[in-house]
Amino acid sequence: MANPYEHEKRVIQLLNEMKKDATHVYLLGDMFDFWFEYVWHDRSKRMYVSFIRTLNHMVKRGIHVHFFTGNHDIWTFGGLHQMTGMKIHHKPYSVTLNGKRIFMAHGDGLVPEDYMSKLPKKQQKRIRQFMKLRAFFHSPTAQFFYKLLPPTIGNAIGYEWSRRSRQKELDHPCPYKGEDQEELVLYSKEQEAKGPHYDYYIFGHRHIALDLQITKESRVVILGDLFKRWTYAKMDEKGKLELCTVEQSN
Repeated sequence: MANPYEHEKRVIQLLNEMKKDATHVYLLGDMFDFWFEYVWHDRSKRMYVSFIRTLNHMVKRGIHVHFFTGNHDIWTFGGLHQMTGMKIHHKPYSVTLNGKRIFMAHGDGLVPEDYMSKLPKKQQKRIRQFMKLRAFFHSPTAQFFYKLLPPTIGNAIGYEWSRRSRQKELDHPCPYKGEDQEELVLYSKEQEAKGPHYDYYIFGHRHIALDLQITKESRVVILGDLFKRWTYAKMDEKGKLELCTVEQSN
């Protein structure tokens, strides 16, 4: 995997480019390898100081910065907001920007109502295991007791879990499954059929870059990531959204 300092530098360069003309910035989760706010002072947060300062500077400039918790950074209990001034979202969020209605979420755990019943039993088992793990991570009781761990112990566990998760994605990526099997596409179609209408459904989580028209007036956009694909989405003042690639600096 990439050198973490070079990786952070490249992300900060992107944010600095955004500062030039952005009015709103939405970070759809997993921006940290691991983030947990303990009862005790956590020295490991120092590794993110440049990234945090950049975000704080964006907020102070009047840019509306929103952060969606992902699989790796669920565990913020107010500290990240205090450090940066960002608005934190733990659930899906909708907004109207430049005349377009937008539904945004990290994306994990979002599946259509009848999705599981159509899958092979082996795949159903894997998804149920993931959902149980996700429920455990979101459990207030589990979070309370994890807070009490010394950061050296909690971080050792968390960063090792994160490392294995990232390496698994690099070694065994899950490609686009197709319009009739991709969970977030199916979820978006279901939500659009129920209403209300959204022009864009935008997600992170899946590590694929996708821009798919699902109805005459609705699109699903999955952003990719900033550690392998280096893709993000940009909307202009007329409401046109496009996927972009971060250029490698010399």
